[in-house]
Amino acid sequence: MKYQDATGKLNGYRQQIAEIRTAMRKVQTEIEPQEVGDYSFKTLDGEASLSSLFGAKNDLFVIHNMGASCAYCTLWADGYNGVYDHLASRAAFVITSPDAPETQKRFAAKRGWRFPMVSHQGSSFAADMGYRSETGGWLPGISVFQRRRGKIFRVSDMAEGPGDDFCALWHFFDLLPEGANGWQPKFTYP
Repeated sequence: MKYQDATGKLNGYRQQIAEIRTAMRKVQTEIEPQEVGDYSFKTLDGEASLSSLFGAKNDLFVIHNMGASCAYCTLWADGYNGVYDHLASRAAFVITSPDAPETQKRFAAKRGWRFPMVSHQGSSFAADMGYRSETGGWLPGISVFQRRRGKIFRVSDMAEGPGDDFCALWHFFDLLPEGANGWQPKFTYP
């Protein structure tokens, strides 16, 4: 297919995606929120409740991260680090993983991460939110919560994986003729 023809076709698809996103945002406003409990997390400073993670904000992004052993979750978190200040200006933002707070601190320092992290170790939080597999493994994703009249509600969530909207790298690869071509993330590159 000639370059101009392909570009026109791709632009048409991008327009369709934009229209679908508009429709998705409309559905998002119609979701009936799901009330959740005030879960407890482990931090270097002791216990922290889900309600305390909001800080002064009414909205909270919670990233379900599989921990320091997952190169994919590390790739996503590296990206969050770049947009953290922008996100935190609008809503609270925290990453949760099964790793102990000490492990989280060491790994975050090594990666240069600036966002807060909490451990759901010993808690049913990840499983209750749907981010634990049937075989007991952890699953990556995002849950969004709101504080309303002293209660906490989950207002949206989405699983994460290659090609999703929360890691720009996959979309860059989409511009290459071969796409990702079997590429896998690593903790470090030569």
